[in-house]
Amino acid sequence: MTTVFELDAVEVHAEGEPGRVITNAAALVEGTTMAERFDYCVANLDGLRRAILREPRGYPGLCAVFLLPPVNPESDFGIVVLEQGGFTPMSGSNTMCAVTAAIETGIVRSTGPVTEVTIDTAVGTVKAIAHVDDGKVTSVTIVNVPSFVVALDTPLQVEEFGEVRADIVYGGQFFAQVRAADLGLDLAPENGRALARAGALIKLAAQQQFDVVHPTNPSIDRVNLIMLHSGDRVPGEQARNTVVLTNGRLDADDPSTWTGALDRSPCGTGTSARMAALHARGQLAIGEEFSHRSIIGSEFIGALTGTTTVAGRPAVLPTVTGRAWITGRSTWILDSTDPFPAGYTVGDIWGPQP
Repeated sequence: MTTVFELDAVEVHAEGEPGRVITNAAALVEGTTMAERFDYCVANLDGLRRAILREPRGYPGLCAVFLLPPVNPESDFGIVVLEQGGFTPMSGSNTMCAVTAAIETGIVRSTGPVTEVTIDTAVGTVKAIAHVDDGKVTSVTIVNVPSFVVALDTPLQVEEFGEVRADIVYGGQFFAQVRAADLGLDLAPENGRALARAGALIKLAAQQQFDVVHPTNPSIDRVNLIMLHSGDRVPGEQARNTVVLTNGRLDADDPSTWTGALDRSPCGTGTSARMAALHARGQLAIGEEFSHRSIIGSEFIGALTGTTTVAGRPAVLPTVTGRAWITGRSTWILDSTDPFPAGYTVGDIWGPQP
């Protein structure tokens, strides 16, 4: 007997980064805390993640969000983020997508031109401030979790590049951040394939050579994303970056796996982590505005509002502001007779899969 399950979604992009906000996934996700829900998704819903993000419903640059009931009574909703490399505990651009979708579709009621939204995530409760004009969300400021530096200029031995100096920083996910110029690469869209390959190789090196674990959330235990950036802050020069999201397995012995997709936005968690590194280098003061542009020229505005500690480690308090737009609404159908229940990939545009 054929069974059909439908997923309802609001299609959104945040400064170019597409986010599919799934609004009816609550019955699929178990757990009384967001950490439990995140772990449940990782253990039980990876096939659904792939079905949403891979062909024929998705494409390599797509992310998604499960919009879930809150776990804390004072929160508006919870989120679990779906990326091509797996479930992730936090994403700034996807949070902007979720807030925009929730307010503009009436899931969360706007309380005025400045509407505060409280969101439960696997890395803690996050606040967002939405600026609303006649029902339209014109910008979203994410008050992100504390961000901190693990190491600056740590040497990594990277295939094809030799020794590369990387900053290992947490901004909601663990990043390895590298100057693009150190790789002989310019941050330009036409260099996308080379940038993705370099990022994949750096991720391989970071995961093999540098152990990380979040001091209060041990399930966050690896460098997940690679940021290639424009280097030290120089007066009059625009800070730029691209974040590489690998979309398949990485194998040090198989060059065909050294690929991925580039974040189309300036990356919210990445911007948080970048500000933490710049502050540690004495290049960004508390309260100073930080403009960060993506590979396509879109912009997030960041700032550090203060300092704190995370399990005794010095940390900063970042905010990131950007814009998001609803691009459509959709219902995705999962049919039990579909021969591709977890979607599929083809090597013309996808990296090799497990």
